[in-house]
Amino acid sequence: MATTAKSTSTNSTRTSKPKQATSAPRSDTSQVREGVTKARHGAVSIVRQGAERVVDLPVGAALTLRDRVEDVLEPWTTESTRERELKSLRTQVTRELNRFERRGGQARRKATQRARSTRNRVEREVKSRRRNVEKTVRQNRSKAETQIKKARTVVQERVPVLP
Repeated sequence: MATTAKSTSTNSTRTSKPKQATSAPRSDTSQVREGVTKARHGAVSIVRQGAERVVDLPVGAALTLRDRVEDVLEPWTTESTRERELKSLRTQVTRELNRFERRGGQARRKATQRARSTRNRVEREVKSRRRNVEKTVRQNRSKAETQIKKARTVVQERVPVLP
């Protein structure tokens, strides 16, 4: 009670300014003791939090699993929701099958178009090369025939004709 009276009497004479440290600085021992106490409380807090996590983690996982199982099973519990769920699944499956069919058809058409264009390109290249080869063969044949004729005439001129 004396402390209450003392604090009341000092508060009434004091202004609203915060209290300034006027006492002598604490000793090193008291500061060390306070640091050890804070460290001990901090370590206890860390250990307690770790223990809480060890307990909370599997409990939370089990509750989450229960919620997910419940969400999966809930539409199948009554006949009307079961029928609705089956209709929804049929619609989804049909939609997926149609999508697969479209993608497959598109891929088949693209592959066919690619094969056709490749075949046409190769055929054009072969025709072009064949024309070039035929042209070269004709030129070489005509050159060869010309040279043979020249060689014949030269040989006939050098060899006398027998009567």
